[in-house]
Amino acid sequence: MESKGLEQYKRLIRFAFNIILLICLMGIFIHVWDMNYNDEIVFPFYYKGYLMMGAFYAFFFVIFSYILGGMKIGYLKSSSLLLSQTIALFATNVSIYLETVLLSARFVKVVPMIELTMVDIFIIVLWTFVVNRIFRKLFPPHSIILLYEEYDPTPLLKKVNSRRDRYIIKKSMNVEEGWEKVTEEIMNYDAVFLCDIHSPLRNRYVKFCYSKGIRSYITPKISDIIIRSSENIHLFDTPLLLSRNQGFSFEEKFVKRLMDIIIASLALIITSPIMLIIAAAIKLYDGGPVFFRQDRCTINGKVFSIHKFRSMIENAEKEGEVIPTTEDDQRITPVGKFIRKTRLDELPQFIDILKGDMSVVGPRPERVEHVRQYTAEIPEFEYRLKVKGGLTGYAQIYGKYNTSAYDKLKLDLMYIQNYSILLDLKLIIMTGKIVFMKESTEGFEEKK
Repeated sequence: MESKGLEQYKRLIRFAFNIILLICLMGIFIHVWDMNYNDEIVFPFYYKGYLMMGAFYAFFFVIFSYILGGMKIGYLKSSSLLLSQTIALFATNVSIYLETVLLSARFVKVVPMIELTMVDIFIIVLWTFVVNRIFRKLFPPHSIILLYEEYDPTPLLKKVNSRRDRYIIKKSMNVEEGWEKVTEEIMNYDAVFLCDIHSPLRNRYVKFCYSKGIRSYITPKISDIIIRSSENIHLFDTPLLLSRNQGFSFEEKFVKRLMDIIIASLALIITSPIMLIIAAAIKLYDGGPVFFRQDRCTINGKVFSIHKFRSMIENAEKEGEVIPTTEDDQRITPVGKFIRKTRLDELPQFIDILKGDMSVVGPRPERVEHVRQYTAEIPEFEYRLKVKGGLTGYAQIYGKYNTSAYDKLKLDLMYIQNYSILLDLKLIIMTGKIVFMKESTEGFEEKK
């Protein structure tokens, strides 16, 4: 059977692979539970109790794995898939251990759980390697033609070429070559990338691809993101799309603020020993100030002073000139390199969250100078200021440090327009994965 024939079974095959992994992990856990923990709890379980604990284990793993993307076989790179599964595994084993502590009404031995984790990691590594190889054999990368208009498609080409396991762009074509010639060429490919084509012509290509059953990938415009999140209105027989365009509702703001206070308070208490060690290391290195403060923009353009652990030499921008951080920047101290790589330099921002200047999740608050510059170039950039700036967020997770201002804006608008408490919780959990991904902390290139 050809790959196109298998395409309709892709989700089913992905589901089957995930079920196989889940059964293996759950079976090993039940064995470890039976041998080490069942007799330790206040009221020991029998046969059905084992199944219940196995079900709890499966529930935790499925939730964490789903949120972190650990089920996206063939979608994520093998390294990213492995990282997602490993973090989900750690979170699951910690959760089930704490549940066991509650059932035992005391702390129980942790060694069996550590041994379980080591065995599970081995299984996950083996599973990731095998299923990704099988998946790529069954579903080879799509053959793609990229269409563009007046804008240079090179940046998108570079990004797509970094995932040749999924996409192979075999041809780039300017739509100015004419409708007949372009549509005839499209028929030779599995999919089409539409790169910043003006809406009227782009819509014609979208409809053409739809009519021919050809996949189309579109780089969205700001209006697309707003429309995509609109509410369906059915008052009469003409469908309407409603975009409220007011940021968050009062109820959402109230719940979000309550969640910010709880999370920031807990984070400051839990991380206070780490923060003391970092503060001492910074002070001992050069005797300079521990904190670095900088004016940033948040909701409605309000300016506040953000707090971070100082990771650079003193007066790194003593002339007041904005100097973007680069790879191997000489201004970064040895302590700074470590805390920047691990994101520990961001911990003091929980103080800003507690004060109400920031939120846990939201668009990254930009420097005042950058906001002015970006808004002059992209007037829609001010749309990000409909909500509070955040410690983590959509653009921080799905983008990179050197993602363009326009792409950051689109990512942040996707968050604002699709906001929910569940989305906030998902992004908070996903932040743990981003800490381990080098590309998320890349600096600007020198030429930028």
